[in-house]
Amino acid sequence: MDRGNVIAQLSNFTPLVWVMLLGNFFVRATYYMVWPFLSVLLYQKYHLSATEIGLLLTTSAVVSVLLGFYTGNLADRYGRFKLLYVAIFVGIFAFTALAFADSLWTFCLAVFCATMPRSLWDAPSKALLSDELKDDKDRELALHMLYFLVNVGAALGPLYGLWAGLNGEQFSFIYTAISYMGLCIALFIMHRSKVVNNVKTVRTTTLPNFTSWLGILKRDTVFLLVLAANLLIYFVFAQGDSSLIQYLARAEVPELATLVSMLIVVNSAVIVVFQFPLLHLMRHWSIQARLYCGGVILALSQLMMVFNPVDHFYGWVACVLVLSVSEAILFSNINVHIDRLAPAHLKASYFGAAGLCSLGFALAPLLGGVVLDVASGPILFMATTFISIATLMIYRTAERTPRDNAMCIRNS
Repeated sequence: MDRGNVIAQLSNFTPLVWVMLLGNFFVRATYYMVWPFLSVLLYQKYHLSATEIGLLLTTSAVVSVLLGFYTGNLADRYGRFKLLYVAIFVGIFAFTALAFADSLWTFCLAVFCATMPRSLWDAPSKALLSDELKDDKDRELALHMLYFLVNVGAALGPLYGLWAGLNGEQFSFIYTAISYMGLCIALFIMHRSKVVNNVKTVRTTTLPNFTSWLGILKRDTVFLLVLAANLLIYFVFAQGDSSLIQYLARAEVPELATLVSMLIVVNSAVIVVFQFPLLHLMRHWSIQARLYCGGVILALSQLMMVFNPVDHFYGWVACVLVLSVSEAILFSNINVHIDRLAPAHLKASYFGAAGLCSLGFALAPLLGGVVLDVASGPILFMATTFISIATLMIYRTAERTPRDNAMCIRNS
C-alpha cells in the first residue's frame, strides 16, 4: 500500500469511524485480559469436564449468533445506534456479573450473557463504517484497520493482565465492563452529534422485513457457499482458543498460564506486525487468491499441531505463529469479501448473516471437547487439517458459481 494514499484515506475517516475503531480496540484489550482463561477457570474452580465446558460455551454462543443474525436486519430497518446501545448494556451487565458471581449457576448465566455483545455489536458497527465511508478503498482500509486494532488490543490485554497479576482472577472481568461504559459515553456523544446535525445514518424505507430478507438470502448461492467456507475456517481457528488450551491443561503442561499467555501474545503480535506488510504484498491479488493462500497456510498449521509433542513449549509457539500468519491473511479479507458481496442498503443484514459463521466458534468447544474426551489432541488436529482443505474446495466452487444480478444482491 502506498503511504501517501493511506494517509489521504485516513483523512477521510470521520470521528464516528474512529470511535468504532478505537472502541473495538479498548473493549477487545480488556476482553483478552481474562476471557481466554475462562476454560481454565471452569475446570480448576468448578471442576467441569471438557464436554461440560464445551456444552456451556457452545450453547451460549449459538444463541448469541442466532440473535446477531436477526439484529443485523433490525439494524438496517431501525438504525445502527439502537442495536449498538443494546450490545453495550448487555456487555456491562454480563461482565459485571462475571466479576461477582459466587456460584456455578450464576457464573454460567453470566457466561451465557457475555457471549452476546460481540455478536450484537459486529454487524451494526461494520455497517456504520460502511455508511460513513462511501469509497470502496476507504471501506477496505477501515475494515483492515478494524481487524488490526482488535489484534493490538488482543496483544496488549494479556501483557497487561500478566503484569498486573489479573489473569485467571474472576474479579478482573470488571475491567471489560468498565471499557464498555467508556465506549457507551463515546457512542452517545457521536450519536448526539448526528442528531444535532440531522444526519441520517441509514435508510429506513423500502427495506425487506426479516422474512423477505430470508428469501433473498436463500437465493444467493454464492454468498451461502462463502458462509459455509467461513464457518469451517472459524471452527478451525476456534480450536486454538478452547480445545488447544483444554488439551494442554489436561496434559498438565508445565507453566500452563505462561504458555497460554505466550500463545495469545504471539498470535496477536504476528497479526499486528504482518497484517499490513502482507496486505501490501498481496495488493494486486484478487480476494479469492488471498483466501486460497490463507487457507493453505491454515492447513499447514494444523498439520504441525498433529506432530508437535504436547510438552514442547516452543513447538506450540511455532504452530501458533504459522496459524497467526494465516489469520492475518484470512480474517480481514473475509470482512472485505462480505462487504463486496453485500448491497449498500442491506449491509447490516449481510454482515449479520455473516455472523452465522461464528457458529464455527460456537461449535468448536463442544465438538473439540468431545474429541478430547473420547480420542486425543492429535486426532482433533488431523480432523481440522482436512477441514481446512475442504474450505479451499468450497471457495473454489463459490468462485465458479454465477451470481444472479436480477436478485439485486450486488453491491451498489
